[in-house]
This record gives sequence, structure tokens and C-alpha cells, in this order.
Amino acid sequence: MKKIAMKKTLIAALVMSSVSFAYAADSSIKLDTKEQRLGYSIGTMFGSRMSQDFSDLDMKTFMAGFQDSFAGKEGKMSMDEVTKTIQDYQQEQMAKAQLEEEKASEEAKAASAAWLKEKEAEDGVKKTESGLLYKVITAGKGDKPSTTDTVKVDYEGSLSDGTVFDSSYKRGEAITFPLNGVIPGWTEGLQLMPVGSKYELYIPADLAYGPGGTGPIPPNAALKFVVELHDIEKPEAPKATK
Repeated sequence: MKKIAMKKTLIAALVMSSVSFAYAADSSIKLDTKEQRLGYSIGTMFGSRMSQDFSDLDMKTFMAGFQDSFAGKEGKMSMDEVTKTIQDYQQEQMAKAQLEEEKASEEAKAASAAWLKEKEAEDGVKKTESGLLYKVITAGKGDKPSTTDTVKVDYEGSLSDGTVFDSSYKRGEAITFPLNGVIPGWTEGLQLMPVGSKYELYIPADLAYGPGGTGPIPPNAALKFVVELHDIEKPEAPKATK
């Protein structure tokens, strides 16, 4: 069902974008009537998009195919051939995009590894068995949380290039969450922190969002978090039953 819808959408976009190309070739086009203005509006809407999606489109054969179809003439290709040609093109573009994504992911992985290596060499940075790096900014004196605890923290998260993607400081409000409901780097890192501490955590991608990334975080991205642990909320003891 999705493939059929995709075919129809693509073909419709091709037809409508031809309006824009036709107008560009004719400087005498007028916009006096609502039909003319509608046509130009549709052409404008799809023109830039089509130029990006089909930058190598052969304009001469495109216009020939559009004109033959619009006039009801028998085309130089059967509809099966037309459909297969478009499907082949889409598959080629998908494969190309996948290769580009894989390349970008590998480059990000290498960049993250290099950044973590630099951080590991800095004074005061320690490393756990999992590969998590951390640095004590302020040492607290309270209890340390366990995985079953709920903690209250302030934090700022950034990419290795310094881009901040999230910050409770900017929102002006600390957050509370169960420690077993976050990324592994946080679950491990917060358990190292006594209440009242402020740490910097340098988290490898496999302890963060991995090869998939999420939102503003790209695939295979190592992350830096500045975290302040304000409080621990212990789970309530089960009530005794009679």
C-alpha cells in the first residue's frame, strides 16, 4: 500500500512541477486570472523541491513525456516501463543515501573515539571498565544513588564539538527521573556521585544513543554531560499486610 501511494505521489509531483518549468521558459506568462495564479503557485511550490530531488533530470524528455501524457497521446514508454523506471531510480537513491549515512556514521565513530582519547589524557579524568570517562568538579559528601533510586539533577548535554543539545540550566528547573530509565552512561555515572557532587561525564556512543542517534544527537556520537546531583529519592518500602 505504501509503495502504491509513493508512486502516485511521485508522479503527481512530477506533473505539477512541470508547470514551473514551462513558466520559466516563457517570459510572457501572465498572472491575471485566478487560474493563472494558481498554476504559478503550484509550480513555485514544487519547483525548488523537484530541482533538489531530480537535479540530473533531462528537461527535454521530461517535457516530452508530460506533453504526450497531458494530450492523451500514446507514450514512448508503457506505464509498466514508466513505473519500473521510477522505482529503479528511487531504489538507486535510497542505496546512495544509505551509503552516505554509513560513511557519515563511521566518520562520527572515528571522531568520537579521537575526542574520548583526548579527554582521557586530561588531568583529573578517570575511566571505568565500561569505557565511561568522568571528572570530579565538585565532590559531594552525601550518599551515592543505586540503580533503583530516583534522582534529582541539573545537567547540560553537549556534542564533542561543544554544541549544547539539552540543558536544565537553560530551562531553570532541575529534573527528577529513575536512574534505571536513562542511557547506560548516566546510570553508571550517577552511581559514582555522592549527593552534592558536580561531575563531567564523557560518554561513549555505545553507552549513549549508539549507531542510531536520536533527535539532535547524530549516530555514533560521544557525549559530554555536566551533571549536578541534588538529591536521592529512595523507593518507598512495601506496606506490611495483615
